[in-house]
Amino acid sequence: MCSPSPDRHDDTPAPAIKPFAEAVRFHGHVCPGLTLGYRAAGIAMQRLCSDRSVDEELVTIVETDACGVDAIQVVTGCTAGKGNLIFRDLGKHAYTFINRRTGEAIRIVTNPSFSADELDPALARLRPRVMGGEATDEERAEFWKRMQAISDTIMAMSEEQLFTIRQVEADIPERARIFRSVPCARCGEMTAESRIRLENGEHVCFTCSGHYSRGW
Repeated sequence: MCSPSPDRHDDTPAPAIKPFAEAVRFHGHVCPGLTLGYRAAGIAMQRLCSDRSVDEELVTIVETDACGVDAIQVVTGCTAGKGNLIFRDLGKHAYTFINRRTGEAIRIVTNPSFSADELDPALARLRPRVMGGEATDEERAEFWKRMQAISDTIMAMSEEQLFTIRQVEADIPERARIFRSVPCARCGEMTAESRIRLENGEHVCFTCSGHYSRGW
């Protein structure tokens, strides 16, 4: 059954969570970051009693552009194209999930105590060789085998071991708007009105417009 919080239960059926294999297909490979994002998204949907977002019923604010965001898109249905995946470039493995229907929101942050390299110190040795294209076939095979093993470990760990989870008061973003497009006076490319600047009396896109700054 759906459990909006650890100490509250109701009779709402538990949301259906996409299989991890779908997140792997979308992302391209198994890795700890993807697995953490998958776990966070599943926990959020369970706590918020939310099914996968067809339109904008669920909103996710992500504070990193790392691997876990791909899993969050697959599981929650929050995507950049629909406007319900909001990216804030803060460099944190932190995610806020908002249920528009109920107004409830939770923030899920990876615990500082969690470290994939501590789970398997050999990864720190193999990673630069694999990512730098210097690894042998045997080293690459070993690397991906270890990545799978860590992913399996993360899937088996408790919520408390992986994350700090708390209910928060969140300002619910307005729904995505569709703006009329107008041609840029210089390059001719159609540009949303919200991204057009007026320069010397002409409608100009950001790319073609001149930059002006006085240092603040």
